[in-house]
Amino acid sequence: MKLHELKPAANAKQLSKRIGRGQGSGKGGTSTKGHKGQQSRSGYSRKLGFEGGQMPIYRLLPKRGFKNINRVEYSPINLSTLQKLAEKTGQSEITLELMKANGLISMKDKIKILGNGVVKSPFTVTAHAFSKSAQEAIEKVGGKCISLIQSKVVEEEITPIIKNKNEVEDTPIAETLVVE
Repeated sequence: MKLHELKPAANAKQLSKRIGRGQGSGKGGTSTKGHKGQQSRSGYSRKLGFEGGQMPIYRLLPKRGFKNINRVEYSPINLSTLQKLAEKTGQSEITLELMKANGLISMKDKIKILGNGVVKSPFTVTAHAFSKSAQEAIEKVGGKCISLIQSKVVEEEITPIIKNKNEVEDTPIAETLVVE
């Protein structure tokens, strides 16, 4: 059998309906579109959610809740899973690459370590976020938590005390300020 000898199974292909080819075809005249009206005109396309002029259901139903566009979705991983991974690989440093290599995550996921499970050996974990219980459990056995998302460091408000226009309190920060 050669490629040019291939044919579809019998009755597998049907010819498309040829409309507008004269009265003898049975589909001439109005070309199956009926007489007049919006749907008979050329260029007509039904709009998504259009219900014939009736008020669409998506406008009738009340809107509930709030969808935060800044929400961050985390993929959770428990301490028990990390302990098994550390025992399986024998490594003391658990990174995103190691978790990806073992099929726990995909690289585009943001990871949050949760505190379900027991940590027996100390290891260093790199993730985007940690629950308080997970961080305490890891640090309790001598491990280390490295967070990848830079938390917004609340800088201490150090406002130099300006007594006069040219006089600023002597502090290292105040010396860098130029007050004119």
